[in-house]
Amino acid sequence: VHLEESGGGLVEPGGSLNLSCLGYDMILSKYDMSWHRQTPDRGRELVASLTGADDTTDYADSVKGRFTIFRDNNKNTVSLQMNNLRSDDTAVYLCKVESRYTTYQLWGQGTQVSVTS
Repeated sequence: VHLEESGGGLVEPGGSLNLSCLGYDMILSKYDMSWHRQTPDRGRELVASLTGADDTTDYADSVKGRFTIFRDNNKNTVSLQMNNLRSDDTAVYLCKVESRYTTYQLWGQGTQVSVTS
């Protein structure tokens, strides 16, 4: 059982990236999902979340209107569409699953996003 992120890379300010989190040997639609990012200066912060019960979304103020979290149950993925990227979006992005009923949680290994001109 593990998660695998993909889609990171190097992009100029104003550009877009689509990150994807694929679940192996687990059905992501059964869990609450979230994307986080981590930098040496800011530590780890929640970027966006998506509930498993009804797909309610929530976003950090810094990404509202620019980022969208969504799931594709056919592909067993949860994605983060990131538009109008800024230099302060540079970070390692990690996806996380949490059980709605227990304390179980699982993190992916992360994917690097670098926004620079």
